[in-house]
Parts: sequence; C-alpha cells; structure tokens
Amino acid sequence: MSRIRVLFAAAVFGLTASAGAQDRLQSSDLLKLRSVSTVQLSPDATRLAYTIENNDGTGRPYTQVWVLTRADGKAVRLGGDKEPSGDPQWSPDGRWIAYRGRAAGKTGLVVAHPDGSETRFVAEMTGTNAPLPGSGRTVAWSPDSRQIAFVSSTPGPETAEADGDPMVITRYLYKPDAAEGLTHFNDNRRLHLFAVDLASLRVEQLTNGNFYEHSIDWSPNGQELLFLTNRDADDDEFFNYDVYALRLADKSVRRLTATESNEYRPRWSPDGRMIVFQGTTRGLTDRETTMEDTHVWVMNADGTNRRDLGTAIDNRQGVPEWTADGSAVMFTVQERGNVRLFRVPMTCAAGRPPSSSVLSPIDPGRTSRGALREDSRRAAAGSADAGQSCPPERVVTDQGTVGSFSASKNTIAYAFSSTTDQAQLYVIDGSAAPRKLTDLNTAVLGSKRLGEVESFTFVSNDNKFEVEAILTKPVGVSTTGKYPLIVNIHGGPHGQQGAAFNFKNQVYAARGWATLMVNYRGSTGYGQVFADAVFADQNGNEGQDVLYGVSAAIRRYPWIDRDRMGVEGTSYGGQLSAWLITQTNIFKASIPTAAITNIVSYNYMTYYNQYEAMEWGVYPHQGNLMDTLLQRSALRHVANAHTPTMLMHGENDNDVPIAEAEQFYIALKDVGTEAVMVRYPREGHGIRESKHVVDSIDRSIKWYEKHFAKFKN
Repeated sequence: MSRIRVLFAAAVFGLTASAGAQDRLQSSDLLKLRSVSTVQLSPDATRLAYTIENNDGTGRPYTQVWVLTRADGKAVRLGGDKEPSGDPQWSPDGRWIAYRGRAAGKTGLVVAHPDGSETRFVAEMTGTNAPLPGSGRTVAWSPDSRQIAFVSSTPGPETAEADGDPMVITRYLYKPDAAEGLTHFNDNRRLHLFAVDLASLRVEQLTNGNFYEHSIDWSPNGQELLFLTNRDADDDEFFNYDVYALRLADKSVRRLTATESNEYRPRWSPDGRMIVFQGTTRGLTDRETTMEDTHVWVMNADGTNRRDLGTAIDNRQGVPEWTADGSAVMFTVQERGNVRLFRVPMTCAAGRPPSSSVLSPIDPGRTSRGALREDSRRAAAGSADAGQSCPPERVVTDQGTVGSFSASKNTIAYAFSSTTDQAQLYVIDGSAAPRKLTDLNTAVLGSKRLGEVESFTFVSNDNKFEVEAILTKPVGVSTTGKYPLIVNIHGGPHGQQGAAFNFKNQVYAARGWATLMVNYRGSTGYGQVFADAVFADQNGNEGQDVLYGVSAAIRRYPWIDRDRMGVEGTSYGGQLSAWLITQTNIFKASIPTAAITNIVSYNYMTYYNQYEAMEWGVYPHQGNLMDTLLQRSALRHVANAHTPTMLMHGENDNDVPIAEAEQFYIALKDVGTEAVMVRYPREGHGIRESKHVVDSIDRSIKWYEKHFAKFKN
C-alpha cells in the first residue's frame, strides 16, 4: 500500500508540474507571438492599413500588410502567406494602398485596392545598407492620387572599386548600418527621389548626385516634394540632415534649413503653409544616438519663423503627425519608462530658448571641424517669444508604449504595447475611450501567468537625482521564499526601459526569477538635464546608479536572494554589464551582449565615429582623452573580473564590432575567469533572428542555473 501511495503521489505531482509548465511562458513561445507595427488610417477613417510582425519565419521577424474594415471588423492580408510586405500608404482618394511587397514575380513598389484586388507591381525600389538613422517615409502620393513619389538607390562613384578584388576603400563611412548583419561594408549606393505615373507606369528619376535623399512628403498643392539630405562636402564625417524642397515643374531645389543640428521626418501641414519636423539644436549629433532630446518643431513653408512646438515638454519627442484639419500636431513622448501620445494645438507654437544646460555636447573650438556657425545656432534655437504657450494634451496615458499612430477625421489609431502583451491595434473615436481592435496573442498569452511589473525610485549615490527602477516579479512570488534577481541594463545610453511587455523578463519570471531594470542617468524620459548627466562620465556614476538600484531593490524586496544575482544587457547595457563585473563581485554570472569593452579600439572600428566626441566633448585623439577612455574601459580592469561571463555577439556587428567581445574573452581567459563566447552568424548589432533570440534566452537560463546552483536553498 505504501508503494502505491508513492506512485500515486508521483503521478499527481507530474500532472501538477506539467500543468504548471503550461501556464508559464517558455522561450519557444516567442515564435508564435505577433505584434502590430505600422498603422495608417484611410482618409475617410473607415479602414485601417497596418502591419503585423511575425516571428515564425526562418530568419528575422517579417511584417505583412493587413487592411481592416471598421464597419464589420474583418481584415484581409495583402500578399501571400509568409510573404513579407510593409510601409502601407493610402492614396488621398482612398481607393489604393501603396506598399513594399511582391507582385507579378517582382519585389518593389506595389499598389492594390483595400480589399486586395487589382494588385499591381509599379516600380523597382532598391535601398542601401548605409547608416541612415532617422529616415522617414519612402513613399508619398500626389494629391490627385495619380502619381507616387518614392525613394530608391543608384550606384555611387565608389561602388565598383569597393566591390572589386582587391576592395579599395576611400570613404570615411565605409561600414554598413548597425542592424544589417549580412556584410561588413557599405554598398555605396545613394538614395534619390523618383516618381511613377500610375496610368503609364513611367518612372522618372527626380534627383541625382552623391548624396542621400529621403524622408519625402508631397505638398498639398502638388507642386513640391519635401525631403532630407546632407549636401555638405564632409557628409560622411559630420552627420547633419537639413530640409529641402524639390519643385517638380523644373526640378529646382530650395534649401529650407541651414543648421549644424539635425532635422528629421518633415511633413507639410494640410493647407501647405507650414512644415512640422523633429529637430535638435546642438552642433554635433551622431548617427547612432543623440544626447539631446529631439523636439517637434514647426516653420513656415519657406523655412522662416522656426519654433519649438514641444517646448513645454522636457522629454524626448517622436515622429510628428498633423491632425486632419491642421489645427494641432500629434507626437509620442518618452515619459518615465512609458511612451505616450500627445496633441499640441498650433496655438502652443512658442519658441524654445537655447538650452541652459552647462554640459556642452562638444567644444567646437577643439574639433577638427572648426567653429559652429553662430547664426545657424540662433536660427535653430528659435524665438523665445514666438506664439503663445499653453499646456499640451495627453491623448494616450496608459502604462506601456505607443508606437506608430495615425489621425484622420475625428479618429486616432495607434499601436500600443501594454504590460501584458506585445503591440496591438487600438482606435479612439472623438472623445470616446480607446478600443482594442486586434488580439493577436490570445492563443499564446491567454493561458499564461505573467510576472507583476512595478516601479520604484531611489536617490543616486551623489544625491543629485531621483532614479527610477522597474522590477518584474517572479510568477507566484511569496514573501517567505527566496528568488534570484537578473539585472537587465538598457542600451543607448540614451534610451529607457519601462512597464511595456518584455518577453525575456517574463520568461525569467516564469522560472521564478525577478528582473530589475534601472533607468540610470543618461536615460531618456526624465528630462534633458538627466539625459546630459552621463556626459564625460561613461562607466561612472551611471554604473553606480545601477548598483544603487540593486541595493534599493534588495532592501525593498526581502525575498530577493542576494547570493543568486546575475547581470546582462545589450550594447551600452552590455558595456555596463562588462564594466560592473570589474568593479564588484556581487553578481554570480554575467551575460554582456554586443558589449563595448575597450572604448578606444571601439571608437576606431565602429561606423558612427562621432559618438565618443558627442559623449565626451572632444575626439579621443585630442588632449589626454584616450588615456581616460582606456581607464573607463572594462578591458583595462579585467584583472578584477572574477564573475563567470558569457559574451554574446553578432558576427557582422558594425556598430560594436565583435572584436570587442574577442578582446574581453581572451582577457578573461588570461585572468583565469570562466568565460564563453557565443557568436551568432548573420547578425548585426543585437540578436534579431527569431530562432537566435530563442537560443540566446535558453543559453542565458542555463548559464544562470549553472552558477546559481551552489547557492540554491
């Protein structure tokens, strides 16, 4: 009888364990998850074109265009099963959708009716792997819906030699975009503007030269195209977009901005009298990230009377969109770990005075480029008394992240990632409450228990800042238990983490692990002074913010097991993960991904060579900065690193080349510290192929389990 009871108990335990596993997230669940990315309302607001990102392919996630009819809620996909498509744009008459896709055996610019009928291939569209951050729309309809302007590439003067045997490199910017991951070199193709007539399918090239032209918008009167470009002689060395307009009648070009700061994603107002865009004011912004928060600006159509529409919002502002009547502009704002949607009436178009920050992004007198043009700086700063100041309106304030959005008539549609799901499609009609239109992940997440997410604040080590941290609790956490803690550090450093659904954190929570994310100084979403606070202090006080966040979490949550803590992060988060294990032994395992470990070597291998100058104030070769950079590098202090470390890196990372991992791996081996290097083929900066992401999560779990085992209660 005793043996029967034992067998029965074992069977019951097995069933319980199996049921428990089924209601917890597994790494492989990622392959089933889907999310909404691009959102575009039809001109009459009766239909929605949107893209769904899928993870079930053989490589990276891919998007597909869908069209939902609001009257009956039915949606149709444009294109074939598992056939990638994206970037949908409605014709002004609402009869057609132009998008990137495949038709008639060709891939490029395609048009179709909203129901998917009469799909036609219109024109070839080729891109470039050159680093072009902040680029906007690649497709724009003429107001009469008869033509489509689009961006495509042509060979540059270096293309032939750079592709030869031997390869001859002559450009300063000879590496490709960070995320490309397939090659090591810039293809040297230049982006230009084209237009195609829908009736005849005749394609006309509108611009040429050795410049990159992109981010287009067709004027309401049909006479001009807005675009961005950098036509300076040193466009490789100095990243500086300006706004231009092309007159279609004679192909003449007029320059609308002339600043040493950057402009992004310009859009005409509905009446064609004004232009809205994202912009900065500082004289140095690099291709990867900017310390200065972008703001939303407006100017007259001739480029005069530039003013900061977002001056009342001391936070990083996203892509602007006009309301249908042109009375207001909408844009997203990063705010304390969330991304929210704001609307600012044009009556709020007050100027933004020059920044009062004492932290200059760079001393122009100490750079090889020379002094800034003070007239341009004043023009970029705007007039402090232009317009009337008034409070902006928060449209979407929920905890989470607003992504793409679109406004038409009295309707707003947007993608939103909540605390419990990846981005879904929502709509707001007039003053009504938001309605959720898609529920793509019910089959996966509907039966899963998720870890609760909450935030807390603490005072920084130097008493200068209140710092916010976000904790994901283990599923089923008990105050009487003890649970491991994984510190997950964000990249940038000018980025943020928040309560929006984080798949990896939730997989950890399903295993009974907590995850801590700290928005250390330098993070966005907490004002310009906070973002500036990492200036000339990499691997300094922002690293202390992370450690103070860990200490605060341990005090606040006694169930955290301080003997089972790990640290990880990607990019700058990888840099801090590697740095911190040279400064402390509190972590039992570390997983830096795409980590900078030697700031000096990194500066001369990365494709965005202005980054350190922006972050430190001078170029590394000036003064004694190179000595300082070495002192602030994890490699310099590797003798102090005793934490078992698993380095993950993309083989073709051109943002943080894999040599950064290789150096640290050998250094750790020399020290006698346990180290493993995992190299992912076909990956650029970060890990993007879905199966690689699953693999990286599984390896991370095994790495932590291995090194937490001897401390387990």
